[in-house]
Order: sequence, then C-alpha cells, then structure tokens
Amino acid sequence: MTSADRQPLSAVLITRNAASQLAECLASVAFCDEVIVVDSGSEDATAEIAGRHGARVIQVEWRGFGPQKQFAVEQASHDWVLCIDADERVTAQLRESILAALSVPAQCVPSETRAGYRFARCNRFMGRYLKHGEGYPDWSLRLFDRRRARWSDDAVHEKVLAAGGIGTLQGDLLHESAESLDAYLAKQNRYSTLAADAALARGERATAMHLLLSPSLRFIKFYFLRLGLLDGLPGLVHILVGCTASFAKYAKMIQFQRRDQ
Repeated sequence: MTSADRQPLSAVLITRNAASQLAECLASVAFCDEVIVVDSGSEDATAEIAGRHGARVIQVEWRGFGPQKQFAVEQASHDWVLCIDADERVTAQLRESILAALSVPAQCVPSETRAGYRFARCNRFMGRYLKHGEGYPDWSLRLFDRRRARWSDDAVHEKVLAAGGIGTLQGDLLHESAESLDAYLAKQNRYSTLAADAALARGERATAMHLLLSPSLRFIKFYFLRLGLLDGLPGLVHILVGCTASFAKYAKMIQFQRRDQ
C-alpha cells in the first residue's frame, strides 16, 4: 500500500538518552510518512541516530510527559499520528493493521469515523514477555487524529483524551524495556512521587485505608483475576512492584498532607 492509498501518518517520539534502543524503534516505524523526534537534551547519540534514520529532530526542554508528548504531536505535518516510545517496536501485524485502518483517503472520511485506535502493548520484564496480569494486553491508545484527540496535561500516567469513537487494532506493540530491576524500581519511585503530587493537586486525600486496600486489591486483580500467576516469577515480581508503587503513592500523599498541616 502506497501513501496515496491511505491517509498520511506521522510517527512521533519523545526522547532523552535513548541511543541504545532508538534505531530498532525507528526501523519499525519506517512505513510512516514522517518521523518526528522531540528530544530533551540527550547527552548520547540519540539525535545523531534519529537524523541518520531520516527523522526530524526538535530540541526542547522537558515539560512533563503529557505536555511533552502533546508538543511533539503538534509538530507533526499530518493529522493522523502514531505515538511511540524509543523502547517500543511496531510488529509486522500491527503495522498492517495500522495501514488498513488508514486506507480511506482523507477527503472521503465521514465525520462519524474513529478518532483513534488502541492496540495491545506487550511488556518485556526480567527477560520475559508478559502475557497476563498487568503486563498484557496493556491497551494503549497511540494512533489518533489530532484534530479530535490530544494528550492530557498529566506529568505522569498521561493519557490520550479523544472526542470520538475508538477502534481496536490487531497486533502487538512490543515494549522492549532493557532497564535493570534497580532502574525500574527507581523509576517507579519517581513516578509514585509525581502521582502523589498530581493527586493532591486534584484535591484528593489519602488515608490509612488506602495504604491497606490499594496494594491488596491490586494484587488480587492482576495476579489472580488477570492470571498474572501464569507469567511465572517475572509476572509475580512485576505485579508486586506495581503494588509497592501504589502503597508508596498513598504513603507519600499522607506525608505531604501532614507536612502541610
């Protein structure tokens, strides 16, 4: 399928020090009509690798995950955008699903068609692709029409807000995280702080009940109901880290609440 047979598509990434993983990511989105890389001061070869793969590189200071991704979307030349991270890869099946979804010429698209599409993200953790629990299908809305959808302003746990129908595509987005468990735990610690700050800013309050129930219910949901137990030890560790992050979020909220009294 040529670009003349479908609506044009921009692949959009935000990066920082992603040189070790960026090349494979960019190769997986080579079918897109353009690639935009918004970098926030990488100190490695991220910008050079992006340039070698034909991407347009824009340097801008960090402004939080949601605002950074929305800025990147706004730099695209086309209204349909595919948002992807440097440690993710579009599989062949997902690529074909994306091309099929965009196969109608833009001028023929009625107003009631989809605002975007979601697809499953398959997370690699401790050397194993998780197929259950919290790690899969991990539905991700990453392909959308920016005229009817945008990234939220959340500094962490950002999401796409769409004004229209959302379709589901076949094929997985592979999340090839190569970070160590130590780095993963450190990231979760940072994210729990940001999540606590955001919750307090929305006027939410945490209690001892949150500390007790949130991690427990999370474990039951993902380990038993969502069959995370079938992912073996990596699945167990992945879910327990998520439960710990949930506990940390509410503990930090309580600490901040007491500090402000």
